[in-house]
Amino acid sequence: MKPGDKVICINATIDPEKAEEIRKDFEIWVTKDKEYTIREILDNKGIVTGVLLEEVHNFPKYFKLIGRYQEPAFAIWRFRKLNYATKTETVEEEHELVEVGVQKQPEKEKGFLK
Repeated sequence: MKPGDKVICINATIDPEKAEEIRKDFEIWVTKDKEYTIREILDNKGIVTGVLLEEVHNFPKYFKLIGRYQEPAFAIWRFRKLNYATKTETVEEEHELVEVGVQKQPEKEKGFLK
């Protein structure tokens, strides 16, 4: 996965033992089966790879485990990459196909040369 990829949330469950901590860190939580766009991928010092999403913005917090302020990230394992073209990619592909199908006429067929 990389920034710009479309993903779907496959797991939005919260461990009951971590529910209080999650509520403090995240103002907005993800929804199972909802599509999102990856904004950024965070290594989090190798603890757990996290993703920030275009559709969800939470306030930065200080995380003692990684020793810095950052926006809380969702664990990457909560998402699966979607494999379909976005509207922009589809339009670009259609444009390319039209361009390939265009043939130039020789100048003399246009009536400019005799």
